[in-house]
Amino acid sequence: MREREEKRPIYLDNAATSWPKPLSVVEAMERAMRESAANPGRGSHAMAVRASRVLFEGRKRLARLFRIANPNDIAFTMNTTHALNMAIQGLLQPGDHVVATSLEHNSVRRPLEALKRKLGIEVTYVATDKQGVIDPEKVEEAMAANTKLLAVTHSSNLLGTIAPVGELGAIARSKGARFLVDAAQSAGTVPIDVAAMNIDLLAFPGHKGLQGPQGTGGLYIHPELELEPLMQGGTGSKSEAPEQPTVRPDRYEAGTPNTVGIAGLAEGVQFVLKETTEAIHAKELRQTFELMEGLLRIPGISILGPELGKERTAIVSFVMDGVDPSELAFLLDQRYGIAVRAGFHCTPLGHETAGTYETGAVRASPGYFTADSEIVTMVDAVRDIANALRKSI
Repeated sequence: MREREEKRPIYLDNAATSWPKPLSVVEAMERAMRESAANPGRGSHAMAVRASRVLFEGRKRLARLFRIANPNDIAFTMNTTHALNMAIQGLLQPGDHVVATSLEHNSVRRPLEALKRKLGIEVTYVATDKQGVIDPEKVEEAMAANTKLLAVTHSSNLLGTIAPVGELGAIARSKGARFLVDAAQSAGTVPIDVAAMNIDLLAFPGHKGLQGPQGTGGLYIHPELELEPLMQGGTGSKSEAPEQPTVRPDRYEAGTPNTVGIAGLAEGVQFVLKETTEAIHAKELRQTFELMEGLLRIPGISILGPELGKERTAIVSFVMDGVDPSELAFLLDQRYGIAVRAGFHCTPLGHETAGTYETGAVRASPGYFTADSEIVTMVDAVRDIANALRKSI
């Protein structure tokens, strides 16, 4: 095996957090720290006003990206997990029924299972096929008279499969249920239109496809939908009232926000708007197919999710016959400086669907700043490891 050279790592873990970030994101965060790192909405002095403008500019850009009519229907969160908990715990009541899929991340599954124990809600997980393809007819069949929520991951963080959210949103609307979309792997890389797709609740991260920093994210809440706030406390408005204000977004943003992080998120969204989600997706998809094609030429490699040539997000999960995924990921990191993620990716349901629940898998996820040469290096490294292991056996 070729030994690792000391240089910038080949980062193929963008499904966890995108890296590197656009330079403009770093500059925006530094500028916010220097010029507007006061508490937004907590005073009328100049720095507080500038901080408030940072947040509003971020909301405006997100609204433009997701085709949201009113920016104030977006509540900032720490991440997608925070946003999903806000949606799930703020909406559901005893006796409610939820339909989800067999691809859901633990950020959806665990809150639902907790509410099953605490409130007695019912949950139906609709099985997809092994590649993660959802049959909308099965989803519709699972809907019941008391179905309050349809929760769907837009793209599986294990398989890369993209759900037909427009069709599923129409089903939810026809059945009188609310539609929650987990956009952890799609925001910034796949076009999203909340009105056209009948999305009532959109949970998204700032630190992945939107090119912002960790510790940022958000939840879009349909203007006709009211949630019980997940947290209550200071908002800078209606401070004399004993209860949480009803005005948006204050109702859902208790406590001091991550103003510096949101400044970076706003600049990341601006980058996506300029490049366009369509162009970003096309570039990432091309590299994804190149990676898949190269890996499939290596004996003993099996790739999860849609077949080569089928639409997906930039996620390539795979297994090598007779090799523990964690060992393979360790060798890629230590000998070649290639960062991938091995294990169960916080989606045991997804691994049950793919048939890898006993072993887990290696996940490689290119990003917008991945170089074509890095895809070639990744394939060569996996081939080297496979050849070396076969010789040792």
